[in-house]
Amino acid sequence: MSLQRLRRLAAASRGKIVNKRVPGAIQVHNVEIAWAFNELADLMELKGEDFFKIRAYRQAARIIAGLEEPVEVMYRRQALSRVPGIGRNITAKVGELIEKGKMDKLEKLRAEIPRGLLEIMALPGIGPKRAAFLHQSLGVTNIDELERAARKGRIRFLKGMGAKTEMDIINNVQMIRNRTGKFLLAVARDLAGELSGYLEGIPGVERVAVAGSVRRWREMVEDVDLVAACRDFGAALDALAFHPRAREVADRRENYIRIITWWGIPVELVTVSPGDFWPALLWETGSEGHLEELARYAQNRDWELTPTGVRHRGHGDGHSPPESEEDIYARLNLEYIPPELREGTGEVESAGAGKLPSLVQTGDIRGDLHLHSQWSDGAASIGDIAARALEKEYGYVAITDHSRSLKIARGLTPERLAEQFDYIDRLNRELDGITVLKGVEVDILAGGGLDLEDPVLEQADVVIASIHSGFRQDRGTITARIMKALENRHVDIIGHLTGRLLGHREAYDLDVEKVLEQAGKAGKIMEINASPDRLDLNEKHARMAVEYGAKIAVNTDAHDLRRMDEMEYGVAVARRAGLERGDIVNTLELEELMKILKG
Repeated sequence: MSLQRLRRLAAASRGKIVNKRVPGAIQVHNVEIAWAFNELADLMELKGEDFFKIRAYRQAARIIAGLEEPVEVMYRRQALSRVPGIGRNITAKVGELIEKGKMDKLEKLRAEIPRGLLEIMALPGIGPKRAAFLHQSLGVTNIDELERAARKGRIRFLKGMGAKTEMDIINNVQMIRNRTGKFLLAVARDLAGELSGYLEGIPGVERVAVAGSVRRWREMVEDVDLVAACRDFGAALDALAFHPRAREVADRRENYIRIITWWGIPVELVTVSPGDFWPALLWETGSEGHLEELARYAQNRDWELTPTGVRHRGHGDGHSPPESEEDIYARLNLEYIPPELREGTGEVESAGAGKLPSLVQTGDIRGDLHLHSQWSDGAASIGDIAARALEKEYGYVAITDHSRSLKIARGLTPERLAEQFDYIDRLNRELDGITVLKGVEVDILAGGGLDLEDPVLEQADVVIASIHSGFRQDRGTITARIMKALENRHVDIIGHLTGRLLGHREAYDLDVEKVLEQAGKAGKIMEINASPDRLDLNEKHARMAVEYGAKIAVNTDAHDLRRMDEMEYGVAVARRAGLERGDIVNTLELEELMKILKG
């Protein structure tokens, strides 16, 4: 089946275009009332007001959004206050909105709080608590002041922040200003999770899933795709159109809407009847190349692939609706193809031959080998990192703070590193169920060589060698620096090989294949840095590294506790590369890992 034919089928499945103006409906009024209470809770949290009232307003917002009956009708017949979770106070505020079109408490807070603080609060990953903290700590009142503070390095050493948060703020402010059309996967996933969770609470919506490039874990995406199974298409479409993140409705049809959010990220929602959910999810997940491969495979076996399912030409419409995506692939006698592999690169043929890899999963990871603490530019203590690792059911973590030459990150001198190693030894005697490994991220210096001498490196359990300077050197020079580091017997891992920062800094000029070939010969470990702004190695280079005989470590490079949860992004890169558990060293238990590290 041709790509053009596939596109025509997809367009037809989304229905005819209707008036882009969202029709007024009393059901939407429920959504608007709910979001007024959400905004009230946000502004109260920003001001540090009573926690219990804030929680009550958020709960009321969820209840109101999920009511089948129009709130205005319930209010006028005095039935609203009898709904569990909706008391007299909330009913009175609903009455203000219905009778006056505004809520006095909300209007008062809007007038008191500078508009610039609301813009800070709306940045990805900030929210009311962090906005209040940044305002109190730095005196910033708008995103311009926040960006200047971040560029001056004033955020990284605030409690609970760190260098990564500082970089995120800079990148997210730029994203909103520039609206370049390409967005970090992490930002898109946060938005997709927020919107899908919101839509799941809309009456008549039975199931919502994230599709498209976000579901395939592409490192940069152009939009967020959602699929919803529901009994009432209009209610779901209206709800998204009235969501506070929606800046404008760019397109609307009978079962489809495209909005542009205030972050600049487009969001597309396709609504289908419950019986068509799984075919729609497969179709909207893509990629176009995968759908082409799948359609061609089906056609050669007398099946037809459409946005509503797969049908055998000899059976007409006699097939029952599929019960899952696995069911669709099974009807074509194919192994289930995980979304990360659906890029039209031969995965359908591999599935037909039963040769798909058994992909590594996040649950296979036993520890994180690249973490930064308060000893350098991290935001958490080593003890807190160990406690968080225990919560994640890890068996080990490595503290790999920066070495001395990276002064902006408060890199450790040999003396400070020795103090840290002594502290870790004492801590390990107190810990149960988790081992903290002594490590360091040693700089590969711009002039060649490593930032710490061999006798110092010899004391570490884990040595990561990384480049943090001299990015503009020529290809031969920068390749030679890394090749020299590979020769050092104490270096275990090469960190974030190409130095790229997605959407911010291109990779430096490097002969990647030459480095990976040498890493395989030397028995070194190459890192997939799971930080969403790095994802370095990418899937192509990760696959190449394994083919050359190198092992892979998937590490978060976390500078705060929250970013320890970013492991899933690195695992996604490994999955897109087709890597299995045995390719990843930190899927091993500690005893087996130490055999590799000790070489």
